[in-house]
Amino acid sequence: MVWVKIICFLFGIVTLAIGGAWAAGVRVVVIQPIGAIPEGRTVLVTGLPGLNPIDSPDAICQRKQGGVSLLCRGITAGAIAENGHIIARLPYSRVLFRLSGAPDLQQ
Repeated sequence: MVWVKIICFLFGIVTLAIGGAWAAGVRVVVIQPIGAIPEGRTVLVTGLPGLNPIDSPDAICQRKQGGVSLLCRGITAGAIAENGHIIARLPYSRVLFRLSGAPDLQQ
């Protein structure tokens, strides 16, 4: 019975933290491995209106141009780095990349 209360409390705290981060404009941007960033990167950014909660340069290019190119990827990643405030740099996550809505171009 005590464990159930503890789990519910922790779930509530995590939900509030995620909701607060979203409301504050914190977004997760996943950059797939490309020539300039061979290991890929996941970054937490703020200050970029119009991004989905989990986004990527590939997904942005797909939404805005209907396709993905190396040029669009590079320009979009550069604009994110230049215009956004990067809170944290994390390792690349394929799961988050798939959740961003980016097309799978490796088929």
